[in-house]
Amino acid sequence: MKVFTGIAVSPGIETGPVLVLGSENFRIPRVYLTRDAVDAELNRFHEALDHVCADIRENEQLVTSQLGEQYGAIFSAHLQMAGDPRLIREVEALIRDQCRSPEFAVSRVLRGYASQLQKMGNQYLSERALDIFDLEKRLLGKLLGASREELRDLSSPVILLAHDLTPGETASLDTRFVLGFATEVGGRTSHTAILAGALEIPAVVGLGRCLAQVSGGETAILDGDRGQVVVDPDSESLNRVERSRARRHLVRERLGRINNLPAETQDGQRIQLSGNIEFPEEVSACMQRGADGIGLYRTEFLFLSGNREPSEQDHYEAYCRVLDACGERPVVIRTLDIGADKVPQLLQSQFEESPNPMLGLRSIRLSLQSTPMFKRQLRAILRASVRGNVRIMFPLVSSLLEFRQAKMILMDVMEDLEEEGVPFQRNLPVGMMVEVPSAVILAEEFAREVDFFSIGTNDLIQYTLACDRSDPTVAGLYRAGDPSILRLIRMVLRAADRHGKPVTVCGQMSSEPRFVPLLLGMGLRSLSVTPQSIPLLKEIIRSLPISEAERIAQHACQLDLARDVEHYLQGELSRLCPDLVNGNDF
Repeated sequence: MKVFTGIAVSPGIETGPVLVLGSENFRIPRVYLTRDAVDAELNRFHEALDHVCADIRENEQLVTSQLGEQYGAIFSAHLQMAGDPRLIREVEALIRDQCRSPEFAVSRVLRGYASQLQKMGNQYLSERALDIFDLEKRLLGKLLGASREELRDLSSPVILLAHDLTPGETASLDTRFVLGFATEVGGRTSHTAILAGALEIPAVVGLGRCLAQVSGGETAILDGDRGQVVVDPDSESLNRVERSRARRHLVRERLGRINNLPAETQDGQRIQLSGNIEFPEEVSACMQRGADGIGLYRTEFLFLSGNREPSEQDHYEAYCRVLDACGERPVVIRTLDIGADKVPQLLQSQFEESPNPMLGLRSIRLSLQSTPMFKRQLRAILRASVRGNVRIMFPLVSSLLEFRQAKMILMDVMEDLEEEGVPFQRNLPVGMMVEVPSAVILAEEFAREVDFFSIGTNDLIQYTLACDRSDPTVAGLYRAGDPSILRLIRMVLRAADRHGKPVTVCGQMSSEPRFVPLLLGMGLRSLSVTPQSIPLLKEIIRSLPISEAERIAQHACQLDLARDVEHYLQGELSRLCPDLVNGNDF
């Protein structure tokens, strides 16, 4: 049994066969052979090995004739490895003695060797692991032939394991067959992680290098609560999964009964609980769970869903679908927020020139420099505004000039639509994301000009703590409970209160149950969260009075260390809602 630990980004626990991406997307069957099939499968392995060796010899001869013997020697080493008697015996033993398929045996043996090389700490030997992966791909190609399987061709449930998944790849996952996924890299608030929540499948990122130690077809437990992947689990681990599922089912049934109840504290304080969405299809999940509206509609996925820039009509149709589904409920549409972790192919060239994309041309900065693209989006939002309760929000605003420039372009678009006789809502609210320290420092000045604030804690934490949110090597430094973050949130709340402007928290922090009492106690009365967390957070809100939340916030804000803040909040949550916390244990 192998246990890999990473960062939990989407809750849930699933068990199933692993599909390892990186082996040319080959689907490796973990079938157990019948005894009378062993000889035939051994012959199939040797035939594949003979073909691979023949291919390597051809490559060796070609490279030697064109580039010289020193380069041909690379393939000579590959040929020697392919014919290694020990390697062949180990593959044969898995097929003959354990009745494993040749595909599984090849992958298991070769990845075992690759893992040993990578652990030796020698760069040269570590790089030789790539030669083993190359041999694995060659053999699997011969063994599987035309049965190579792409993600879009899945026909049975799998747990996906990859080095990384782009947001576009994640968005296209077929949740009928992808039970969940885990990646070697990534952070808690990368858009791949956010998409996992949108798809409502368990996900773990930042596992570190582990692909070499896992063979396709092995059984695995994907624990999206603890951030673990357990490969080849023992019977006790599998039993714990079943017990956890049973507890989850009971909690889920109870939470389902409060979908139509308001998010109201015990002393009658009404809290606006809205949903964060990526796609129009998610609106129904928000409405079914009793959301008060859409507090954050991330529009960049219109850009990630294809190889062309979306037209004004593409934008318009997507927004209308959301507005029609929400009725009178408010919908906050955030303009394009493309960053380094979610750059589509069509905009790639604009980011390659930046030595540090996270501090470069992104979000509102990109929109202000790409006026035609920005105007197309604003035209679509304004046209759709007659269909519902729309609010516009600009992301990553760091100066008053940026906000004023964005609003000026919005006014220009309004004038164009008036001249064309196109109807739109003239007085729709215009707000901004508070995601950088400069916006907090200038919150008093911004509050005179904006209609509302939405605190994006993901970026605010990253830029305040100088900690790349997608880098697993510094994941321990990325802490929502850091005292500096709590002080920044309070600064925004005070400035907004003095000018009568509403504030929402829409980052990942608001979706984490332990932070809800803290945020309410600090004065927040509006949260925008992931759709699947709405019932859970609603129950927490309904479990405490504001006076209790204020006591919790007062004590938390006196603590000096992020770990102390987070441990304290977890303890308070366990006291307030013990079954919700224990129901998530595995």
